[in-house]
Formats: sequence, C-alpha cells, structure tokens
Amino acid sequence: MATVLITGTSSGIGKVTAKHLADKGWRVFATMRDLSKRGPLEKLLVEAGTGGQVTFETLDVNDPKSIDAAAASILAQTGGTLDAVVHNAGVAIAGAHEDMPDEEIRRVMETNFFGVLGLTRALLPAFRAQRRGRILCVSSQSAFAGQPANSIYCASKWALEGWAESIAFELDAFGIDVILVEPGPYRTEIWRTTERVTPPGGPYTTWARLVFRGADAHEAKHARDPEEVAQVIAEALEVPRPKFRYPVGFFAKLDFLLRGKLPTRMIRRGTTRYLGIPRTR
Repeated sequence: MATVLITGTSSGIGKVTAKHLADKGWRVFATMRDLSKRGPLEKLLVEAGTGGQVTFETLDVNDPKSIDAAAASILAQTGGTLDAVVHNAGVAIAGAHEDMPDEEIRRVMETNFFGVLGLTRALLPAFRAQRRGRILCVSSQSAFAGQPANSIYCASKWALEGWAESIAFELDAFGIDVILVEPGPYRTEIWRTTERVTPPGGPYTTWARLVFRGADAHEAKHARDPEEVAQVIAEALEVPRPKFRYPVGFFAKLDFLLRGKLPTRMIRRGTTRYLGIPRTR
C-alpha cells in the first residue's frame, strides 16, 4: 500500500486530497497543526467508508520539534519508508506592503516556504535510503506573476518554486521526484479567512479595497471545485514519470503560458484594468 504524508489537511485542498487519495487506496497520514480541527475530514472519510486508510498526526510546519516528532512517528509506523509527501499547508495575508505587520510577513514565509524546507529535510534520509519518493509542493498561480495586494504570498510561492527547481538537481540521482502543482482560483477556506489589512485613513486603503472588490468578483465567477486539484495531485503521484510542473485550471495555465512572453508593464496594466483599479499614470 502506497503511503503519503499530507500537510494542512484540516481544510481546503489538503482535506479533499487526503480523502481522494484514501479513496484510491493510499495510506494517508493527514497532518494538521490542531487536531481538534480534524472533524470536516473525518466526516468525509466516514461518508466514503475510507476512515481506516487515514491516520491523523499533529504537525506544525513552523515548529522544528513538531516536524521531527511527526516525521519520526510516521516513519515508525511505516517501517521507515514513505512514498510521497504533499506540502500543502499554507497561509496568506493581503494588503499593501507598507501596511503589513512584520510578524505577519514572517508568518507567511515560515509556513509557505521554510516549513516545506524543514519537513523535506526531515524526510530526505528515508527517501534517499529507499532511492525513490515524490516531494510534491502545492504552489500557486501566484508564482507566475505578481499580484496587487498579495506581495508576500506571491513572494513565498516564488521562493518555493526556485527552491524546488534547484533541489531537483540534487535529488535526481537518488530517484526522488520533485513536483509543483500550481492551482488557479479554487473554492477553499483560505480565500475567506485571509486577513485583509486596510487601516482606516491609510494611503493605500482605498486602492486596496478596490483590489479586493475585483478579486472577490473574480473568485465568485471563476473559482472551481478543489477536487480537480486533488485529482491532479493523485495523477502526479501515481504516473510512472511525473512532470515537474502541473498548472491547474484555466487561469493558472494562461499565466504560465504568458510568463516571460509579455512585458511586465503590459501584464500589470491588464491586471489593473481587469480588477477595475483606476490607473494613475
């Protein structure tokens, strides 16, 4: 039975991916920072009759001790082997950079980037010893172009992709695949729970509210079922020779195709017009 560790399974893409892989016969180690939030996934598993395929583990990717403890616990249960890890845990904060609290900037980078590095390092000895394994990172359309009022999230995904492209060189000789899955807009909790920084009377507040209004309209019209992302993740984990990059959804594929082909200024103007943000110059 194939085994996989998935981070951030209390909601969103992580939740549906854990359920989808359990349905396909994987043994899933569903991890989350707070196990009291396991209820939504447990409900899905009970309804599908696949609860026996899933083991819940506490894992806070921002805490090195939690990473080491979770990795040790899971590998002890599998006899020291693991077929794949899905780095899905992620957070965001929206607003103008000047308004962003420093601790929030660091929280996003710690979760979306440094947490991936720490967990990967903890698992690499097992992957190297078995000379196989798949390290799949749930990245984002945000890795393809800058987005207004979303600078730190974009930065975290750009960093993740640069790291993934680089570490793939190191791990190829050990039979370890590195994979990026890059969704566009999907209906997940992160859209509704992300804090939006709009201080009253701030120099960017009116602008940021226009950005959020346009982004909400875009999400309402175009966001799709995250089950599509789970299906792509399963494909990337199961095909004999996975691709390195999987853009998911129309807008992610469009941004990927346009990357490097249009001047940045032209992309910025198009995005501004699409979101309904007045041009100032």
